[in-house]
Amino acid sequence: MKQESEVIFQPEGKHISVKNGTNILEVATLAGVDLTSICRGQGICGKCKVIIENMARVNPLTKVEEKILTSEEVSKGYRLACQAKIHESLVINIPETSRTGRQRLQIEGIETPVKLEPLIKKYFLKLPPPTLKDSRSDHDRLLEELQKKYNLKAPEVEFEVIKNLAPLLRNAKWEVTVTIWDDEKIIDVESGDQRDSNFGFAFDIGTTKLAGYLLDLNTGKVDAVDSLMNPQIPFGEDVIARIAYEDHSELQSVVIEGVNQILYNLCNKDGINANSVYEMTAVGNTAMHHLFLNINLKYVALSPYTPVIREGIDINPKKLGVKINPNGNIHVLPLIAGFVGADNVAVILATEIYKSKKLCLALDIGTNTEVVLGNRDGILACSCASGPAFEGAHIKHGMRAASGAIERVIIDPKTLEVKYQTINNTKPCGICGSAIVDLIAEMLKAGIIDICGTINRNLNSQRLIEKQGLKEFVIAQGGETSTGGDIVITQRDVREIQLAKAAMHTGAAILMKKAKVTGEDIDQVFIAGAFGSYIDPENARIIGMYPEISLEKVRVVGNAAGTGARMALISKKIRKIAEDVSKKVEYIELATNPRFQSEFMNSNYIPYADLRKYPETSRLLKKIGFYPKKPPHVM
Repeated sequence: MKQESEVIFQPEGKHISVKNGTNILEVATLAGVDLTSICRGQGICGKCKVIIENMARVNPLTKVEEKILTSEEVSKGYRLACQAKIHESLVINIPETSRTGRQRLQIEGIETPVKLEPLIKKYFLKLPPPTLKDSRSDHDRLLEELQKKYNLKAPEVEFEVIKNLAPLLRNAKWEVTVTIWDDEKIIDVESGDQRDSNFGFAFDIGTTKLAGYLLDLNTGKVDAVDSLMNPQIPFGEDVIARIAYEDHSELQSVVIEGVNQILYNLCNKDGINANSVYEMTAVGNTAMHHLFLNINLKYVALSPYTPVIREGIDINPKKLGVKINPNGNIHVLPLIAGFVGADNVAVILATEIYKSKKLCLALDIGTNTEVVLGNRDGILACSCASGPAFEGAHIKHGMRAASGAIERVIIDPKTLEVKYQTINNTKPCGICGSAIVDLIAEMLKAGIIDICGTINRNLNSQRLIEKQGLKEFVIAQGGETSTGGDIVITQRDVREIQLAKAAMHTGAAILMKKAKVTGEDIDQVFIAGAFGSYIDPENARIIGMYPEISLEKVRVVGNAAGTGARMALISKKIRKIAEDVSKKVEYIELATNPRFQSEFMNSNYIPYADLRKYPETSRLLKKIGFYPKKPPHVM
């Protein structure tokens, strides 16, 4: 019996020989084929669907597949790549809906003015050459000239600099540029006047995305930006899955590769040498923070959810494998507590909540949503496990914000006809998060669902169909799509979104109860994060992602975490403020709050169980005739 089989992936035409018994997901990874796997082969997400031309050449359907795949999909040869094991040579087709593609990633954020005060400074020196009458050491000569010309008291010199100092000074004819970190340490000496080559690297390590910013430290201006999907995603969609992954060093390794890839892209784009990048600032939630630093995070996931370190930390880039100047510095901003990490500190810096007189509410929306409430008199914060539903996971036709994703939806409440817009205006192949928010709001306004999220079975429309006993609403019909099949939202999808939005609403509601304030007391709402940048604020409010607050008070601030990282890169003062903020913010652990369960149940309604707290949405529902005759019981 043959021990190996040849596999051909279409439409790429990629060939690869593998051992029999290997699952298709592993083969696709080895072949470098673009195949989505949100749950890393655990059979949970159902996104790694492939089409097999000869089903007899793989193992029979597993129980996982029987649960996830429809009978129609099975008849067309669909399998889950993580469940199907190869027995003989075969051809595998990867449908467009199973490809990761190029995701649209939000990396821009608000520009918050900050006084330029970088820790990296460069000084040009013309040294007197040594003579028999002046035989000072090269080291002494350098330090004494620094003090004489710039009044800098003898800073420490990196040993790597000392090793090569003698030939460098002589080859440079005693004209050099000295780079100093925080007025304390000489980290580089270069030939000639290199004061213009002074760069820094700010980085946001998101659960879903990585975003990097190359800054000129002489001006504080952003020279270039770049981003990519977090390469840890195949190891788990959310932070809990990644914490549970057995080899954290592997997770650290892939994220460092991502950091270096973005650094390379930025330097290449700007035509600079990475050795001229002397400092990096980094932010991320607690799990991303610990994984980036390769700190053991086992106990972060266990009650009472304590991080290993809270304070900001400075570390040599060589210890992490980051390819900036090897004598440079990486500064990782401080955490707050639990899963509220350095990225949330950065959001507080960028929005300046810490010094505002106004009462502010900030939601940094993502797989984990952090909620902040407060002002200069005090700040509360919590973390909500909103999950990956808004990234398309657990949604039948959900996908990330890539080309072909439906991103905007309007439903005519009379005819139930659907108008939609796709990313890059290509044929639709799925639904991304912004459209999912629109859909729930539009379905509520059109009476397709009620405030309990239940699809109305009595509607007479061709767009309302039933499969396997569950109702589905057709957004795009097969003739319109790139896949040839209908794109729908199911009753199960609605339930997933209810859970996700309820988590966010619960966090905000509990903080407001703790602070003894209502929506009317809040002066400003900041919506941050990649997903938050594209949602319609009104539709988000209609479905109850956050309490009913006047839309005039809502401000979308983009990747505010990236803004905070940039601020810390160019300002020593901001780093001090970050440390103060991290100490002063009061962390609220939702799991131990006595109101959590009842608040979460109330928040599962659309928008909320107590409609009196949503007067504008209530008026809208009354106007279109869909206000419930009997409001639900409020827990």
